[in-house]
Amino acid sequence: MAFNDQNNDASTSPTGSMSMSGNMYNSHHSQLLSSSISSLSSPTTAARQSSSHISKTYRQSSQLFLTRRMPEALSTILPLVTPPTPGLGESTDTVAENEPAPVAQASRSTRIKVWSLYLTILNGILELEPDEGKDSFGTQEYRALCHKVREGDIWEEVVRNGYHGIEGNVDADVVINLATLLLAHARTQTLNQKRLEAYLAASQEPNLDIAQRLEETQSSNHSTKHRRSKSKSKATSGADTPRDLNARVKILELYTLHVLLRNDEWDYAREFISVSSVLDEERRDAFLLALHSLQEDQQEQQRNEREEQERQDEQLRRDLEEAKRLRSENETREQKRLEEERARREGSEVDYGVEKTAGAANGASKSRRTKEGPSALSKPKAAKGKAVGPPSLSARATMILSNLRVVLERLGSQFKTNPMLLMRFMAFIIGMLVMFGNQRIRERISRILGSGWSKLKATAGMGVKVSYI
Repeated sequence: MAFNDQNNDASTSPTGSMSMSGNMYNSHHSQLLSSSISSLSSPTTAARQSSSHISKTYRQSSQLFLTRRMPEALSTILPLVTPPTPGLGESTDTVAENEPAPVAQASRSTRIKVWSLYLTILNGILELEPDEGKDSFGTQEYRALCHKVREGDIWEEVVRNGYHGIEGNVDADVVINLATLLLAHARTQTLNQKRLEAYLAASQEPNLDIAQRLEETQSSNHSTKHRRSKSKSKATSGADTPRDLNARVKILELYTLHVLLRNDEWDYAREFISVSSVLDEERRDAFLLALHSLQEDQQEQQRNEREEQERQDEQLRRDLEEAKRLRSENETREQKRLEEERARREGSEVDYGVEKTAGAANGASKSRRTKEGPSALSKPKAAKGKAVGPPSLSARATMILSNLRVVLERLGSQFKTNPMLLMRFMAFIIGMLVMFGNQRIRERISRILGSGWSKLKATAGMGVKVSYI
């Protein structure tokens, strides 16, 4: 009862009532403050841990890339640029829409570093030899990586996973790296041109007003929590600062002086440079001068290629003409050789025909004398006058000399066309002289000639006897 009375007294007393209510207010206020502090400190702590994890992973991947360990570098950085896998009861589209890659929650500088390293690793992979790439990553994965870059799918992957699918929110430095990667490895530059045009159209116009920038910064501090979380993934894609302006100028340089020129759009590049609001007069003049220089270099290269092609065609034509001339000379030489052989055969046949004619005439006269009998013997002079006698000694000598002259002329022509024949002939003459210089050989030849001459004289004597009979 005393506990109850005491309570009643305290409750009826104004001082006690105020004291109790003050304690309750202080307790409730402390609870609210602690919960607010915990709610504020928890995302901050998580963000710090996430940023530390991203930085640590970035350093590991960069070290692996510097040591040319491409598979390890790619597998280390992939969790940062790939959206998390869906949980139970969640679809892949829902997770990809609500939860981008972890790098999207990082600061702008860290985000640019991670994406730049990822694109650099892909560039290093595509620069590998095909056999080395297949051995390192496997055939299917290596072909998938090459297809992703060469067909331009990497650009859509970066926009979707790192910038909530918003083209204009991509950091300018990342756009520069993407355009450079496609310039080096894409099959065509059509997709690169379309992507750059879409980015330039979606990004903000230049805004260098410092007061407006401060006002936007102050107003952004009063935005909602959802808007603050979304603003982390949104980059300043225009040219609001000198750094952004330099990045935009670099993008315009890639677009006008590289991509458009690879697509053979010189006039459009010149027009785009002339009407661009980002370029001042000095940069515009520098761009136009560079464009004019590149066009002159291309025209000079094309002119050199045409001249080289014409030179090759002229050389080919001269080679064909030379081949025709040599073939014609060979045909003429062969025809001349055949004619000489034919003439030589005809000359030998003429000699044989004379001897045959003379022999036939002698045989005819003999048969005629045999048929005529004693009457033919009584008139030998008349028979001799009517029969065709053998040619005289002077006629035979003239024929031999003419044939010898023809042979010498043909030998001279053969020596002119074939010097080796002359060398062989000289070698034959020298060999004959050396052979006749040997006394035993001379004696043997003398014996052979002597025996041959004896046989010839015996044959001639027999012929005379037969003729006389």
